Amino acid sequence: MTAPGYELAGSDVTVSRLGVGTWAWGDRSTWGMGGYDSALTEGSIREAFEASVDAGVTLFDTAEVYGGGESERIIGRLLADDPDRAGSVVLATKFMPSPWKVQVGKALMDALRASLDRLGVPAVGLYQLHGPVSLRSHAALAEALAAAHQGGLVHTVGVSNYSVTETRAIDGELRKRGLRLASNQIEFSLLRRAPETSGLLAACAELGVRPLAYSPIGQGRLTGKYSAGHPPPGRRGFSNHPMEVVDRVVAELRRIGEKHGGKACSQVALNWVMAKGAVPIPGAKNRAQAEENAGALGWELDGDDLEALDRAALPGIRSLQNRFWQHG
Repeated sequence: MTAPGYELAGSDVTVSRLGVGTWAWGDRSTWGMGGYDSALTEGSIREAFEASVDAGVTLFDTAEVYGGGESERIIGRLLADDPDRAGSVVLATKFMPSPWKVQVGKALMDALRASLDRLGVPAVGLYQLHGPVSLRSHAALAEALAAAHQGGLVHTVGVSNYSVTETRAIDGELRKRGLRLASNQIEFSLLRRAPETSGLLAACAELGVRPLAYSPIGQGRLTGKYSAGHPPPGRRGFSNHPMEVVDRVVAELRRIGEKHGGKACSQVALNWVMAKGAVPIPGAKNRAQAEENAGALGWELDGDDLEALDRAALPGIRSLQNRFWQHG
């Protein structure tokens, strides 16, 4: 039985404890469909979608910039072709508030309407600012989000890659407008524990903001499928520790997985993220990956496991440029 999800602040939107990140869906240049993963097709994506929803993994996160909107178009086709599963899906997408978008209210509304058109829905469950890159004030950004919410186009609003200070600032401005900050999407994993040790997770808990964790298995590095002698292919830049260091973390994941009846390394890694109160949103390119991800649900790490993994975890500090311009 799938564990209950989380109700997002100030709304009746409930998200599953585990979601799916869909950057790879449609981004040919980075993730496949013409890039290094030739096995990634719309057919394999459909199977991943079906397996995820069937397992109770119903939060799907995308963005206008993923594949130039192709990720949203693919999701739109999946929803249109499968109305039974579509009814249980919660969609999250993002607006990139680039510095040159000075008229941020109009830019956000135009981008949102384009996203809704590609997704084929009248509103999304969660609409997020993709990063703290705008030249406009938190007040102006909050006003733009509030207008989208008041227009009935979004049910909740969130941010991505916001620091403690930035999170508190945008939350305060939204509250002035009768709205709550629902989420902060951050890179968080055993290869990047900094959001916890820096106090960001604690601040989110204090404010009622739900962290969404992208790259929760280190872009595949924590699956046990790679090693120093067999590194992952392609461009995987987030928290890019040497694989010799990652191998030590994977060894601990493998040990704990065996203790829990043969859980996969990735399932242990995802369970650790969930234990911290965050919703991990790993990618899923096919049915097998979706089913493996879903295997992180329905069981829990014990205190000894968490202590061991906390000791093994790496800080994974990233540069400002990486923080601002990632697409996750």
